[in-house]
Amino acid sequence: MAMARRDGGFFQGARIMFYLVTPNETSFPREDDVPKYVQEATPFFIGLILLEMLAGWLKTGRSVGSVSDGTTSISAGMVSRLPHLFIRSLEVSTYVYFWENFHVLELPWDSAWTWWLGFLGVDFCYYWVHRCAHELNILWAAHQVHHSSDYYNLSTALRQSVTQQCASWIFYLPLALVMPPSVFAVHVQFNLLYQFWIHTEVVRDLGPLEWVLNTPSHHRVHHGRNPYCIDKNYGGTLIIWDRLFGTFAPESEKVVYGLVHPVHSFDILSVQFHYYPYVWRKYWRAKGLVHKLSAIFKGPSWRPGLPRLGDRSEVPKVTGKEVPLDSLWSPATQAYVTAHFFLLLGVYNDLFASKAVKPNASIVETLRCALMMLLQRYGFIRPLVASLSVPIEVRLLYYDELLKPCTDHQTELSVSRTLCHVYQGKSW
Repeated sequence: MAMARRDGGFFQGARIMFYLVTPNETSFPREDDVPKYVQEATPFFIGLILLEMLAGWLKTGRSVGSVSDGTTSISAGMVSRLPHLFIRSLEVSTYVYFWENFHVLELPWDSAWTWWLGFLGVDFCYYWVHRCAHELNILWAAHQVHHSSDYYNLSTALRQSVTQQCASWIFYLPLALVMPPSVFAVHVQFNLLYQFWIHTEVVRDLGPLEWVLNTPSHHRVHHGRNPYCIDKNYGGTLIIWDRLFGTFAPESEKVVYGLVHPVHSFDILSVQFHYYPYVWRKYWRAKGLVHKLSAIFKGPSWRPGLPRLGDRSEVPKVTGKEVPLDSLWSPATQAYVTAHFFLLLGVYNDLFASKAVKPNASIVETLRCALMMLLQRYGFIRPLVASLSVPIEVRLLYYDELLKPCTDHQTELSVSRTLCHVYQGKSW
């Protein structure tokens, strides 16, 4: 089998979203040759979200989500990818290191058998990544981000944790004993992309495929806070692992989505990090070393005297009439937030595009945007002319000149001039 030659077209991109690809077109000799499939999928994410919104309106006559929840979810997805501007994926980096130093067998990268082994191996490891992310309190602190939405739609799929990769890489290392990094790098991306489209209520049932594949129906159960949904259906692409290991539950009653104890916030920082202080407090309040370790490494619902995963009977009952959290924004505010969100999406895409040709520029620009948002958020800077606040914010956030080829020194000077000319300090 020869090295893959990508057509780079719309049709291939669409098939990748559903794992409908062949070994011939997605096999590469080196990890560096593997395309950034997840990054390239951004237009498909947005396009499918808009298509789902249209289908939802036509099918039910109501919205499948809200502006506040959708922007929070997609923004969380963008934030979770920002570390990739500075470093390679932690999962891939550690995998490459382990492969180079400890592999015992080198399967051929251009074999269809290796490709299919990679498909099964990555999905099997993902099952355990996902299961442990629910059953270990410290890992749940990261993964709860993904479950924090009271809605279930395609934007929910993008609500990802910025810290989850800090531990998930461990579970894939056994594959590095035999499987080339390029094969792993392909399947770890496809496995993630496949899970995007199953976050929807528009698709109800897929017939016989429900026995083998993870489907929207199965994953709706996983996102539910009904008692029967808790700790069920961990599979990524395949549902067979849940059937084998006793964690499968079919969709029966109406699913109520979100956390058992909701976060009640659309703030990105709260959604990402609010659970870590809880783990810290639970650790310090525990008596004795065994209980302290249990507070970290047992389930989120554990407490002394209960089983490892807590008591399922203590899960709050649902009525099916729960109202999802939403903001009270006016239509004008929603329109502004939507427009500003698409502006940020453009910044996000440009950052990764500039990284491909000039990595240092994307790093400096990311730091500049972060600095601007933090200073504005906490009131340290304000415009000289109050009425120009919004256009100035837009211009500073999306400053094209910083993305053009230039030396790092020139970039820093450009940032300094911009800040000095437009803003005055309130309390530097």
